[in-house]
Amino acid sequence: MSTPASLIGAPPSDSATVTASGQVSAARRRRRRFGFSLGLAFTWLGLITVLALAADLLPLHDYVTKAGDPNLGPNWSAEFLGTDSVGRSMLSRVIFGARISFLIGFGATALSLLIGGTLGLLSAYFGGAVSSVIDVLANTVLAVPSLLFLLAISIALKPTLVLLIVLLSVITVPAFMRLTYANALAEMNKDYVVASQLMGASSVRIMFKEVLPNAAMPVLSYAVLVVPAMITVEGSLSFLGFGVQAPRPSWGVMIASGRSRLQDNAWEAMTPGIVLFATVFALNRIGDFVRERYGSREGRS
Repeated sequence: MSTPASLIGAPPSDSATVTASGQVSAARRRRRRFGFSLGLAFTWLGLITVLALAADLLPLHDYVTKAGDPNLGPNWSAEFLGTDSVGRSMLSRVIFGARISFLIGFGATALSLLIGGTLGLLSAYFGGAVSSVIDVLANTVLAVPSLLFLLAISIALKPTLVLLIVLLSVITVPAFMRLTYANALAEMNKDYVVASQLMGASSVRIMFKEVLPNAAMPVLSYAVLVVPAMITVEGSLSFLGFGVQAPRPSWGVMIASGRSRLQDNAWEAMTPGIVLFATVFALNRIGDFVRERYGSREGRS
């Protein structure tokens, strides 16, 4: 009596081989697409960052004064990105606007990371009353709708760059605090922390020399994703008139000033809108890359 091929380990059929090869090919195509979009993201972000940092050294018109006739479209002879309704250089305003957006986005994220990370670390290390007080502060911030909080403070006080950075950092402090708390708490009972405590190391050394370096990577990965969110919120506030004030250029202000002339000069609003979209997309793509790379490394450890 013959034995079924499935019971004696017969080689896989042609259909199984084709399916496996198809899955490998699909995975390779996904990796190529991801790598291509990631390369574009790094290229765009590097370009706009260099332009923003070197704006004062570039042969640009002043972003406040007229550079030509009003409502000029993009052209090679006069203005590469055209002019707005006043005649100001769109190229100059977009580049200097990038400097302001990056300053607010990265500044607010860094300040929020510093405050939230420190509070989360203190809460995880000391616990008890310290943790309860910090948790109450975080819940108080979360209880107030972020948009209403930003609008109320902006209306009550004159919005400046420093004020915008502080306000935007406040609304993200609880997220950084709780993420740091969760990761630091997971490290507290590990052998290296117990050994440091037995050797008489100070609390400051244990928190910042031992626990923090091992709990920092998830927090930093999250910070990369917060930066584009901060830039978007700043653009929204400026669009509504509660963010960056004239004569400083801001992508949100530029979009707001051009929305009333979409039929006559649509490029005035489209230019900063496209730049804002491309920058936020690039930062989000890089944030996804950092998160996936961190996740894969954690899976191997």
